[in-house]
Amino acid sequence: MKSRPISQWIENFLDQYPARANSLIITVYGDFIAPHGGTVWLGSFIRLVQPLGLNERMVRTSVYRLSQEKWLVSEQRGRKSFYSLTTSGRRRFEQAYRRIYFAPQETWNGEWQLVLIPGSLTGAPRDILRKELDWAGYGALASGILAHPSTDTEALLDILQETGAHDKVVTLKATNTSALISKPLQELVHDCWNLNALAAKYDAFVERFRPVLRSMRGASKLDPEQCFLVQTLLMHDFRRALLHDPQLPSQLLPANWSGGIARQLCRELYCITYPLAQQHLLSVCETANGPLPAAAPYFYERFGGLDVPAERAAAAAVER
Repeated sequence: MKSRPISQWIENFLDQYPARANSLIITVYGDFIAPHGGTVWLGSFIRLVQPLGLNERMVRTSVYRLSQEKWLVSEQRGRKSFYSLTTSGRRRFEQAYRRIYFAPQETWNGEWQLVLIPGSLTGAPRDILRKELDWAGYGALASGILAHPSTDTEALLDILQETGAHDKVVTLKATNTSALISKPLQELVHDCWNLNALAAKYDAFVERFRPVLRSMRGASKLDPEQCFLVQTLLMHDFRRALLHDPQLPSQLLPANWSGGIARQLCRELYCITYPLAQQHLLSVCETANGPLPAAAPYFYERFGGLDVPAERAAAAAVER
């Protein structure tokens, strides 16, 4: 039986914060479909997302556009269309959702990754590279100089390779020679990444989801479809906030950082909703071979570790 307060919250949320169909479909694919093989029959996917306000025409238009943008690839079997993640689409999902499901680094040794973009790189190639680096959390120290307090060289090289800029920019490593929490450094970080605006986004996220968290905590029984809808809206909204979050190490952030509060709320609500949300997903979606396969093991690593269903744990024990 569906909870009236939760239904009302879902309805109000969809009315007040309407989402673009393409973006919402990306959320559903990344959060739900990718761990289950990445392929789904379009007809069943349409049924899955219809309660989110996406009708059949909107979904068909959106998946076509996502195919044109190399996120998805379609395969026709008889009269049914099956949409799968492309290799590049899967890479982009993995890169994005690594930031969502795993907490940012707690400690920092003062090392920076620097990208120097020469004036010869202009037009669309420059804009695409800047967009990808911005998504990865790089801030502009000056014109053509982007930085991030990280030692993750592999992620940077992936971006440069994917954008074709690997032989067009200069990459450097730098190290702080002053105190890691000096006042000038704090001011630089606030200027480069606009932390006040980001904190406001996280505060708004917490205010939006705190009511439904209270309702779900107090419910004696939860409905699978409602859990799917709440989890989808939760991850979609959290993903939008993270779009602007450079995920700086804790030494560079203010005390009681609102991003940490938002992440904790997101984790708690996710842990409440995901078992029944998964149940709903598997009852609705289909592949060419029948139901979606079980979630990959990495799914249960989200948010520091999710409870593994008994049957999955038993199968893993047999495999070992």
